[in-house]
Amino acid sequence: MVLATIDLIIIGVFFLIITGIGYVASKTAGKDTSQFFLGGRGMPWWLLGVSMVACTFSADTPNLVTGMVRESGVAKNWAWWAFLITGMVTVFIYAKLWRRSNVLTDLEFYEIRYTGKAASFLRGFRSIYLGLFFNVLIMGSVTLAAIKIGGVMLGLEPWECVVYGSIGVLIYSVLGGLKGVIWADFFQYSIAMFGAVLAAVVAVKQPEVGGLSALLSNPVIADKVNFFPDMSNPSVFVPLLIIPIAVQWWSVWYPGAEPGGGGYIAQRMLAAKNEKNAIGATLLFNFMHYAIRPWPWIIVALASLVIYPDLASIKAHFPNISDTYLKDDIAYPVMLSRLSAGWLGLVIASLIAAYMSTIGTHLNWGASYVVNDFYKRFVKPDATEKHLVAIARICTVLLMILAGAVSLLFLDNATQAFNILLLSGAGTGAIYLLRWFWWRINAITEIIAMIFATALAVVLVFIVKDEAIAFWVFDGFTAKLLLAVTLTTIVWLGTTLLTKPESMETLKRFYRLTHPGGPGWKKVATEVALESDSKLAKGTWEMPVQLLCVFVGSMVIYSSLFAIGSFIYSRTMAGIILLGVASIGTIILFKLFGKLRAE
Repeated sequence: MVLATIDLIIIGVFFLIITGIGYVASKTAGKDTSQFFLGGRGMPWWLLGVSMVACTFSADTPNLVTGMVRESGVAKNWAWWAFLITGMVTVFIYAKLWRRSNVLTDLEFYEIRYTGKAASFLRGFRSIYLGLFFNVLIMGSVTLAAIKIGGVMLGLEPWECVVYGSIGVLIYSVLGGLKGVIWADFFQYSIAMFGAVLAAVVAVKQPEVGGLSALLSNPVIADKVNFFPDMSNPSVFVPLLIIPIAVQWWSVWYPGAEPGGGGYIAQRMLAAKNEKNAIGATLLFNFMHYAIRPWPWIIVALASLVIYPDLASIKAHFPNISDTYLKDDIAYPVMLSRLSAGWLGLVIASLIAAYMSTIGTHLNWGASYVVNDFYKRFVKPDATEKHLVAIARICTVLLMILAGAVSLLFLDNATQAFNILLLSGAGTGAIYLLRWFWWRINAITEIIAMIFATALAVVLVFIVKDEAIAFWVFDGFTAKLLLAVTLTTIVWLGTTLLTKPESMETLKRFYRLTHPGGPGWKKVATEVALESDSKLAKGTWEMPVQLLCVFVGSMVIYSSLFAIGSFIYSRTMAGIILLGVASIGTIILFKLFGKLRAE
């Protein structure tokens, strides 16, 4: 496609605004690491919430959702919709705990919850494992989407997509730090969401589609539109719905949906003004992420099935697409190629915004780990703040280079990266939930679990064939996930019970700092009470109300998600009922929330 002058102007103005944001933020970002990585710990809930949803609105997410819908229908989205439960647990249980910890990065947690060489090793190793290797894989997946979009829509070579896509995001990430990233996210999310809605409108207006009503009545998508999988067929509903709801949300570590919070979500909570702003930010994020955002992508995916029912039809219209990249997820940029001048520029700007918001977050997050939790902790502990900010900026550039290399050399579709990430964290999620509430978990628990889960994931992904492990109603990937969760859980539980707990002084210090409460800390709370700190040892257990908030919050957001879907499907009565459920649930939720203590 050839961009018209108006398209180029729109894209140029977008880049000027982003560059301006980075320049303005740079005036304070370079002062110290707290400013560069946490924006000075003074960010409001609404800005942080939008930033969270913007950084998960990446260029590869529409591709991922499109591939899921084309392969297994709308119900396949339960693979990530199930993580809403994780999100609600973070909102009502863990957000204020993270804010109380007052750490610069969530990896500092290891040396306040644990102690000794094991805690230091865990912090240092995970700073490189997550901040470098894992983070680069995620950014590589996002950059892969940019390669597909640029190749289909603009005829760019893969290396051109990587270079052009990196320039803008590096400018504001290097200059402005987290504050630049967050304000850029706020601007970019508006553009990205507008572009997604516009793409859906254009998709249903295509002559082959004939409008929304014609799309939804088209027999080609008859088996793709249901919110839930076929409940009469266990081989369909068990892996698509039951496993994500029953197992996946609590057992799997996944970026943006970490059990107990973590990663860049924890970074945003730590940047909040106080506990209330941390809770408000994560609640807004989960509502926008799960209830509002998916439907434009789903509509485009369904329309793509009418116009391009299989990969051969895509290849026939776009013969220059490399077979390496010809997967179902490429249908999204293929559909965008039908936009006219002006609208095309807006949608391209929205995709650039989606790409940059995600990459910017991951660059700052990854650099915070490498600089604060490795370089400062182990290489140069006496480094000045100015020096650390300079190293952070260098690290940001290097991470971008590595991500580009991974996208060009190792990945070919969004689902592939999604599966690798899920398996590599399978079975470890329960640790991140329980370590706040069970004093017995120690640093060795996390080390053994991490090593075992990673090694097992490598074996399952690269050695064991899916067809060799599939059984009963479980496809190969689901069987691998269940095996990884089961074995890893057995290993870490056994490790916990067979190794010594952390010292009582360490546990008491952690309890005083975060005061999680509950029966899992009874032994420690008793020690604290004996030291005349009885007020802290009593009245801090809010778990029953918190769990009720998790249930009601999940109900509200799922009802909102399916209410919007019902209205789109012209199921008006169902939409009204679901909207009523969401409204009543919201009233109940805020009454319950008022009972929770937060600073």
